[in-house]
Amino acid sequence: MLENLLNSISTPVSLQKLCPWLKNDVIPFVRRAVPEGQKILAKWLEQAARNLELTDKANWPENGLQLAEVFFTAEKPNELVLVSCWQWISLKDYQNTEEVCQLRTLVNNLQELITLHRKYNCKLALSDFEKENTTTIVFRMFDKVLAPELIPSILEKFIRVYMREHGLQEEELLLLYIEDLLKRCSSKSTSLFETAWEAKAMAVIGCLSDTDLIFDAVLKIMYAAVVPWSVAVEQLVRQHLEMDHPKVKLLQESYKLMEMKKLLRGYGIREVNLLNKEIMRVVRYILKQDVPSSLEDALKVAQAYMLPDDEIYSLKIIDLMDREQGEDCVLLLRSLPPAQAEKTAERVIVWARLALQEEPDDSKEDKAWRMSVAKTSVDILKMLCDIQRDNLQKKDECEEILKLFKAVASLQENFEVFLSFGDYSNSALVSELREQYIRAHEVTQTKHKSQSSAEPPAAEDKSPSTKSKLHRQALALHVSTQEREAELTLRALNHGNLEAALRRCRDLFKYHCNADTGKLLFLTCQKLCHMLANDIPMATPVGLNLPSEIHALACQAATICSPDFLLDALELCKYTLTAVELSRQCQMDDCGILMKTSFGTQKDPYEEWSYSDFFSEDGIVLESQMVLPVIYELIASLLPLAESKRHPLDSTSLPYRSINEGDNLILPIINSISALLQNLQESSQWELALRFVIGSFGTCLQHSVSSFMDASLSGKLFGEATLVKSRHVVMELKEKAVTFIRGNATTLLHKVFNCRLVDLDLALGYCTLLPQKEVFENLWKLIDKAWQNYDKILAISLVGSQLASLYQEIETELKFRELSTDAQWGIRLGKLGISFQPVFRQHFLTKKDLIKALVENIDMDTSLILEYCCTFQLDCDAALQLFIETLLHNTNASQGQGDMSTQSAKQQHPKLLAKALEMVPLLTSTKDLVISLSGILHKLDPYSYEMIEVVLKVIERADEKITNININQALSLLKHLKSYRRISPPVDLEYQYMLEHVISLPSAAQTRLPFHLIFFGTAQNFWKILSTELSEESFPTLLLICKLMKFSLDTLYVSTAKHVFEKKLKPKLLKLTQAKSSTLINKEITKITQTIESYLLSIVNPEWAVAIGISLAQDIPEGSFKMSSLKFCLYLAERWLQNIPCQDETREKAEALLKKLHIQYRRSGTEAVLIAHKLNTAEYLRVIGKPAHLIVSLYEHPSISQRIQNSSSKEYPDIHAAAKEIAEVNEINLEKVWDMLLEKWLCPSTKPGEKPSELFELQEDEALRRVLYLLLSRPIDYSSRMLFVFATSATTTLGVRQLTFAHRARALQCLLYLADKETIESLFKKPMQEVKSYLKCITFLASFETLNIPITYELFCNSPKEGMIKGLWKNHSHESMAVRLVTELCLEYKIYDLQLWNGLLQKLLGFNMIPYLRKVLTAISSVHSLWQVPYFSKAWQRVVQIPLLSASCPLSPSQLSDCRESLIAVLECPVSDDLDMIAVARQYVQLELPAFALACLMLMPHSEKRHQQIKNFLGSCNPQIILQQLEEHMNTGQLAGFSHQIRNLILNNIISKKEFGILAKTKYFQVLKLHMMNSNNITELVNYLANELSLDEASVFITEYSKHCGKPVPPDAAPCEILKMFLGGS
Repeated sequence: MLENLLNSISTPVSLQKLCPWLKNDVIPFVRRAVPEGQKILAKWLEQAARNLELTDKANWPENGLQLAEVFFTAEKPNELVLVSCWQWISLKDYQNTEEVCQLRTLVNNLQELITLHRKYNCKLALSDFEKENTTTIVFRMFDKVLAPELIPSILEKFIRVYMREHGLQEEELLLLYIEDLLKRCSSKSTSLFETAWEAKAMAVIGCLSDTDLIFDAVLKIMYAAVVPWSVAVEQLVRQHLEMDHPKVKLLQESYKLMEMKKLLRGYGIREVNLLNKEIMRVVRYILKQDVPSSLEDALKVAQAYMLPDDEIYSLKIIDLMDREQGEDCVLLLRSLPPAQAEKTAERVIVWARLALQEEPDDSKEDKAWRMSVAKTSVDILKMLCDIQRDNLQKKDECEEILKLFKAVASLQENFEVFLSFGDYSNSALVSELREQYIRAHEVTQTKHKSQSSAEPPAAEDKSPSTKSKLHRQALALHVSTQEREAELTLRALNHGNLEAALRRCRDLFKYHCNADTGKLLFLTCQKLCHMLANDIPMATPVGLNLPSEIHALACQAATICSPDFLLDALELCKYTLTAVELSRQCQMDDCGILMKTSFGTQKDPYEEWSYSDFFSEDGIVLESQMVLPVIYELIASLLPLAESKRHPLDSTSLPYRSINEGDNLILPIINSISALLQNLQESSQWELALRFVIGSFGTCLQHSVSSFMDASLSGKLFGEATLVKSRHVVMELKEKAVTFIRGNATTLLHKVFNCRLVDLDLALGYCTLLPQKEVFENLWKLIDKAWQNYDKILAISLVGSQLASLYQEIETELKFRELSTDAQWGIRLGKLGISFQPVFRQHFLTKKDLIKALVENIDMDTSLILEYCCTFQLDCDAALQLFIETLLHNTNASQGQGDMSTQSAKQQHPKLLAKALEMVPLLTSTKDLVISLSGILHKLDPYSYEMIEVVLKVIERADEKITNININQALSLLKHLKSYRRISPPVDLEYQYMLEHVISLPSAAQTRLPFHLIFFGTAQNFWKILSTELSEESFPTLLLICKLMKFSLDTLYVSTAKHVFEKKLKPKLLKLTQAKSSTLINKEITKITQTIESYLLSIVNPEWAVAIGISLAQDIPEGSFKMSSLKFCLYLAERWLQNIPCQDETREKAEALLKKLHIQYRRSGTEAVLIAHKLNTAEYLRVIGKPAHLIVSLYEHPSISQRIQNSSSKEYPDIHAAAKEIAEVNEINLEKVWDMLLEKWLCPSTKPGEKPSELFELQEDEALRRVLYLLLSRPIDYSSRMLFVFATSATTTLGVRQLTFAHRARALQCLLYLADKETIESLFKKPMQEVKSYLKCITFLASFETLNIPITYELFCNSPKEGMIKGLWKNHSHESMAVRLVTELCLEYKIYDLQLWNGLLQKLLGFNMIPYLRKVLTAISSVHSLWQVPYFSKAWQRVVQIPLLSASCPLSPSQLSDCRESLIAVLECPVSDDLDMIAVARQYVQLELPAFALACLMLMPHSEKRHQQIKNFLGSCNPQIILQQLEEHMNTGQLAGFSHQIRNLILNNIISKKEFGILAKTKYFQVLKLHMMNSNNITELVNYLANELSLDEASVFITEYSKHCGKPVPPDAAPCEILKMFLGGS
């Protein structure tokens, strides 16, 4: 029947009508009458809600939720009080059925679906949603994003919020979505893959931040992507290949495979799985393709198939050599790494040898190919030799092959000799070729000789073709390069080609440095000297310094020649050097400066002349035409050309030449020597002349001594005449040389001392050439003439002292040394701007007059002062002390005048300190210094930390104990002050101090504290200064200062704690109380609180700590922070008490304070808990001093009853948490309070009989709701067992109280509410039905117990119920409780005695139990036999009328509800025909409820009378008011159907009277239109609209009606036409 009812509901029914009907009527009735029908109802509601997704999409899913949740929001059954006592227990059996659970799941899903729609903008079908979980819902949210560029914003706005609320891992989930996307899209077509999926995957990867997951995502895309990849995928992969990450290798492998497929397809190769032979064929095929990337592609293939790269490179180079592209081969080989290049080159050379081994075919193409291969092989072999330079064996082998290939290449290219490669090693064949080329070379030389008269001699060397051809011929024919070059050199010299000869000599010395080359160089040099002596013409290149070149050749010859030529080469070097020096004095540059050229490294002439330490004479420039021929003539005489073959160790130079009898080899050279010497004297070249005289005389003397070593023997060999003549010549030369040398030495000595830089060694040497007396006189004369030229005086004095030491003249040496000392100090002090003239050459005691000037000099150095004092035997300590004091005074004075910037001061003080500290250890006694510096310290600027530090560190370094200043303490204080930056301006005390010491207040006073006032001042001055500096940031530094200066730390802690509290904590606490709680503010407050607590804990005086803690806590607003502050104060007080001895007088004071604090802490803590849980009402605040009473009051909070009755989403205060916290603060045993409350509410001491309905309304008992709330906080196992004991025992476990049946019933009631069926059956060891039966019995027994009727459970169960009921009625009918008990027993056990029931109804009415009477009447209405009870009709009449009689206008909501219930009672009454409906209607009219009155009239039994009464009533009432009341009060529940009939009645009455104007301008006019359209009778209304209102409204109404009938009006029809068409059709 229920199924038929539900299935009869049509789909188009409005939910606004259906849901209230189901909620208020159907569901409560089903639960009351047929509880098992809830399964059918739940299943139907679930299906109907699901169907709305298809039938009413516009309102989905809200409409589905509205319908589905009706089952859970419907009214609870309230048919009979007795039913409510235990029937709800039966209802529990149907609350967890499969159908109900499915409906509950549907409600939850719809709620989540609505949230997903509204909050996250993601619309999903219900069927899809049910398949999803939180993870896949995120996937669907991504899928809904159509534009990939919107993904980041959608992720931030919706998806990320969803993931956070559901505790999902964002990064991992994004990766899973990419994987999911791959599975769904990787099989799709390429075009689709390249558009939506690809862009979306890229966008999601862009939202990832974890690099590991990013690489995982890229790898997944790579594995799933179709080859060839799209541009976007390839770009993505390339981008991540460039990153530094361990997974890059995996990317590289996959990328390489894709590249290989793509590469082979570019060459038309589709197959990727190749064999080894096929791979090489593929590689050669790729290399043969004339494309730039062929080599790169071949290498990629080789790497993919694990082939060696050198094999690929060798194939490429061989291919290039075949194409005669040698340069490309070399470039490619050079681009390779050395190891790879070596292997490749070896492969290629092997191939080249085999290729050239084939016989030539004399074609041009073959010749060109052979030449190309040979030349390229040479280049490759050169590179190979360079690579193998560290491997000697391989290098030698390579060089041998290189020589062979070079010969082959040269013969092929230059001489067109093409043989097989092996024939080039045939010695006979090569010898024949060499002979041919030597003859050809001789012909070429002859040809050049014939052209020498018409062409320059160097034509052969200037012809690159001739030179290269000769070189190639020699190389090809194995002729020695040295031999060829030596011959060409001598040939060039004979032809006068000086440039070519010199160039070849240089090359030979450079590349063939051996004895043969030395001999050639000597002969070339000797030949050149003779050519210059004889004035033989030669082609000298422009700019060539021939003397230097000749000397260089001689020196090179001497270094490498054989011993046979060594003596001659050395003699040649000596005289060619003289020629070079003469040539230097002959040359001048454009500025008139002598050009001092030299062989070897070229030096700048001006630099050498200006800055050299060696003496350089300034004489007249020589004429080269006059002196150079003479010197070379002299050289030619000294080293004549050899006319015959030289013998070993034979010499041609004059000093070593052998003579014959009558020979005098000295006389020919005397003229040359005299002429040259005269020229030098005329040009004032004294130094050169002196050297030349000594050298030439030495040569002549050496020749004479070596030739005439033994007079007797020499007389016999050469004759006496020759011996005498030779001796006479030598002695004559000696006398002239000595005279010349002494005069020359005096002149040179003056020149040397007049130089800017004196060559001391040379001057000393010149002095030794003069007599002793004469030389000292000359030196003193020079000193006297020098005046203040200390450099010259120093030089002379140094030379003089050394000379006196040599002559052992001690007195003279001492004078010169004193003079040199004065000269040195004159030079040194002159550089510092200090004149030494006043004390120059004075007694040493006068030297102390200069110390003051020394210490005042800003550039003075300590070592210089010490050295000065030591030099002149002065007091070093006095000088150093004066220096230190001067330094400090000058620096402080400059700071005081403000002439020093901050930066320069910072740079100057370290230098000053270092200089002063450097001097202190040098003092023998520091006592006077410390006394002086102590006085200076007190006068310094107290803000000049740098100067104070300098003075202190100097005193510390002095290490004297005579001062009362604690240096370590002062320096430590200074260190703290330097690290501290002031936060307040200077105080008055500082201004006063600066005024007393006549010091202006510096700008540093704004950022620094005064050192003197802290270090030398009192504690009072210290606190005056520091009181304005207290802060959390400055505290660490100030604490260190206090510790250092031994000031009171407690004062600092107290002052700082107060300051931080007032400036930081208190404003934040006030802000916190005014605004909402903020995590950031809470963290800041906690941090500041911890700081203040650390200050208080550090106070040594515990009484101070407690006092300041309490003082601060008083200013904290009530709340958790004040509670924690008082708790901390308790800790401080307890710590104070622990530290007080038992006999101390202050112990009582501490104990009293601790007790007071405990009380304050508990009150504050309790109030803080109430504030935190929003329970701080006046009622609870009044009892915070009684915590136990407060906890009991909290458990009586009205929200407890509300949350048990209706566990909606309303936020209720957590009473359990509040109670636990209050108990913890006040140290109360909460378990005992709970037990007391359980006993109080579960087993009340008052008799329930005082309230007759109490025993049968346990579910409505607030005390039981509180019991349930108490037990919900405990484990269900504990609560179940405890209630079971209550329900089955005689005494309570909480005390000794006797348990009544009422107590047991209450306990069992709670047990059945809390526990499930299985738990209850396991406790009772009985089926659930027996437990329910037990509850019914003890409930009835409780009533008997209340009536003082002794009866046991067994007796009640076994006695006949009808007799028991009648006996009870007979004896206790005068008691209301007994009347109700009899009623409940009759209903339960179906006792329907008419007389008994007639009395029961009378008594119920007499005791004014109207609500209960109505429920009883409703319950017995189904028993037809009881309709015959005489008082049955009257009881119904009274039940209907009594609520109406007690009401009055204006009606209150409860009275309006009673009036509505009375009308429902009329509808439910089975004997309504016996009721006086007119009287009821009149009462409704009096209460201004015409709609209710009309309903009563419509229920009248007699039709004629009913029709007349309704007609009269409609004529006197306002239809609009009735329609309004129908809409407001009768549109839902059991009155909804009856309301529809009344509405139709009113509307039909208006239509019949044609009084359309009554509703014309009201909202009910549209209702009238719909009613007339449904009845297909609109003609009258159309006429009214057309006549009274407008044609437009009439046409609109007709259009709506036509559409309703399925005959729509043409859209372009005019209103008149529509009206004509309707009237014509009607």
